[in-house]
Amino acid sequence: MKAKFEKQQIIDWGRSVLQSEADAIMAAKDSLGEDFYNAVNLILGCKGKLVVSGIGKSGHIGRKVSSTLASTGTASFFLHPSEALHGDLGMIGPDDVLLLIAYSGETAEVLQVAKFARRRDIPIICITGNLKSSLSEVSYISLNGCVNIEADSLGLAPTSSSTLALSLGDALAVAIMRYRGFNQTDFAAFHPGGKLGRKLSHVIDHVRILHDGHFLTVKSSFHDALKSVTLDNLGISAVLDDSSNIIGSVTDGDIRRLLLSQGPSSLSILVGDFMSTKPKVIESNILAVDAVDIMNSA
Repeated sequence: MKAKFEKQQIIDWGRSVLQSEADAIMAAKDSLGEDFYNAVNLILGCKGKLVVSGIGKSGHIGRKVSSTLASTGTASFFLHPSEALHGDLGMIGPDDVLLLIAYSGETAEVLQVAKFARRRDIPIICITGNLKSSLSEVSYISLNGCVNIEADSLGLAPTSSSTLALSLGDALAVAIMRYRGFNQTDFAAFHPGGKLGRKLSHVIDHVRILHDGHFLTVKSSFHDALKSVTLDNLGISAVLDDSSNIIGSVTDGDIRRLLLSQGPSSLSILVGDFMSTKPKVIESNILAVDAVDIMNSA
C-alpha cells in the first residue's frame, strides 16, 4: 500500500502545475507580436471557414478552440487528421483557412493535411512548439507555442504546452470577436439553449401579455385595483392615461402599504392617490439579464 502523503505536499504539487502553466502563458504573452496580428487578419479576411485540426492532446485542444471560434461569430469546424486522410479532405474548401496544432511540428497526419492545403494555396496558420519544424515551414503564419518545461513530474505529458495552445486559440477568438464588435445580442443568438440561453434571452421571450383587466386609470377604485393586481397572480397593474400611455403602476405591495397606513379608509381612496408614478419601463427587445439589473436597481 502506498504511503499517505501529507496534505500540504499534495497541495504544493497542484500549485506547482498551475505555476508552470501560468509561467508558460506569461512568457508567450511577452513574445506575442506581428505573427498574431497577421493570423487575426488572415482569419478576418477568410471567405470560407476556419478549419482546425490536430491529433492526440492537440486534437482535443483544437476541438475546443474551434468551438469557441464558432460560438463567437467565426465559422469554424474541427477536422480530425486521420479522418481527413481517409476522405474528409474534401471538407476543406478553396476559400477556407487552416489552423493546425502540433507541438513537435512533425506529426505525420497533420503534415499531410498541411501539404494538401499548401498544394491548393489554402492559407495555413499553425501553433507549434518548434518554429523550425516541417509544419512551420509549410505554414503561412506560425504562432510560437513553445514551453520551457511541461508541468508534469516527468516533463513529458502535454500540460503546459496544451494549456498554452488553448490560450493562443482563445486569444485569436477573442481578438476577432472584439474587432468585429461581437456583442451580447450576437452571443445570445448562438446560445439559445440551457442556462446561458435563458440568461441571454430577450424580454419578449418571458413577457405575459396583459388584457383589459390588468389596466387601471387614476379614477379606478381601491376595489378595482385589488381585483386587477390579483388577476392571474401577476401582482401588478399598469395605470393608463386617456391616450393609453403608462403613467403609473399599482402593485400588491402598494396595496398592503396603503392598508397599513390608512386602515379601513383605504377602501375609498382612488388609484391616482396611491399609485407609483414614473414606473420603470423597458423595451421588449432588451436582454433579460439587463432587465433583471434594472429591476434590482429600482
